[in-house]
Amino acid sequence: MNISFENPDKINGQLTVTVEESDYKEDVEKTLKDYRKKANMPGFRPGQVPMGMIKRQYGPAVKMDVINKLVGRKVYDYIKENNIPMLGEPLASEKHDAVDLEKDAPYTFVFDIAVAPEFKIELNGKNKIDYYKIQVDDKLIDQQVDSFAARMGEYVKAETFEGNDMLKGDLRELDEQGNTKEGGLTVEAAVLMPSYIKVEEEKKKFDGAKLGDIITFNPRKAYASDVELASFLKVDKEQVKDHEGDFSYQITEINRFQNHAVNQELFDNIYGKDAVKDEKQFREKIAEGLQAQLEGESDYKFLLDTRAYAEKKVGKLEYPDELLKRIMRKNNPDKDEAFVEKNYDESIKQLTWHLIKEQLVKAHDIKVEDQDIKEVARAAARAQFAQYGMSNVPDEYIDNYVNDLLKKQESVDAFIDRAVDTKLTQALKNAVKLNEKEISLDDFQKMMEAK
Repeated sequence: MNISFENPDKINGQLTVTVEESDYKEDVEKTLKDYRKKANMPGFRPGQVPMGMIKRQYGPAVKMDVINKLVGRKVYDYIKENNIPMLGEPLASEKHDAVDLEKDAPYTFVFDIAVAPEFKIELNGKNKIDYYKIQVDDKLIDQQVDSFAARMGEYVKAETFEGNDMLKGDLRELDEQGNTKEGGLTVEAAVLMPSYIKVEEEKKKFDGAKLGDIITFNPRKAYASDVELASFLKVDKEQVKDHEGDFSYQITEINRFQNHAVNQELFDNIYGKDAVKDEKQFREKIAEGLQAQLEGESDYKFLLDTRAYAEKKVGKLEYPDELLKRIMRKNNPDKDEAFVEKNYDESIKQLTWHLIKEQLVKAHDIKVEDQDIKEVARAAARAQFAQYGMSNVPDEYIDNYVNDLLKKQESVDAFIDRAVDTKLTQALKNAVKLNEKEISLDDFQKMMEAK
């Protein structure tokens, strides 16, 4: 077998493989012998079918399969051994005729190879990149205290309506004279939150209302959506058009949401039994958690800024566009040409960052171990539980959840990428000169939204 590689313009490579009969003959014969052992044909005992019949029936298919596997293996071995930075996968050259395996050897296969552009990127102390340190101030801690207290809050009874209260009442449809409509719609214990009413004129009718008061209002005006109105009136959406007049609403309950007191019960629920003893420690613990969380936000922004800095430093790279578009079409057989043209530029942008990141990862000798993947998975699991107010989930429960996540390959791949980004971020923070800037969370969020 002979393999040669040409790469005159550095990015469009052509790999030629010439296969002689001696390269595949032994494997073909061995495979056919195995077929003969298992062959079951009328008139012959198992394993006694004449080899001539086996060759006629299975020979061409076996030969094709053996040669295809041989060529595929040798192509990838050659690319690996010669360190060819291939993008995508080899494609059969469109400029050469398909190989006719019914003819005698030798057979020549020609593949087009997309080669990554050559460039060099290095980031060190000579490179200055912004790093935003988000301040943990009293306002931020207060917001988190309120959030924790709200998670353990509850509804209490009230006598007078205030802004976000939830009402229960008896709803009755009125006629044009303002009297209860005979045969009209009646809904008992109808739930209403005036704060959700979009029309101010209707919302104001509930200002200062007290338990037992009867309010006359128009649900059709109060609720712009037929779905919302149908839910409130307890009718099908198609029936709301029949109930567009005024209704009376007698308030039978006023329920007000009240945050949990900032006390030991709250501390224990959030951080575990006796982990926090007083409000001062509670706020300090919150500040620690916020600092770690916000450092993650700062690191994410730093990696984005580092990417932009590196892409600008590398400049525009030359790619084998036509070949990469062919690969993109092959990988998206259900998409048309317009899809490729629309998404090609963005795919090249992502590819450029991938190549830059590969160099940076190699330069900083970053390796991801199983333990790194598990730590990233644990952090993701804890963040997910925290969204539901579960901040003190036992390690055993977290580990069981992580083990389930790691059974899915797509989850593992995502955690590997995240682990690489985490390690790369830390390495680059130590390598470059950080231009540290203090910023409030509000300003940081505004800056990120403007991106």
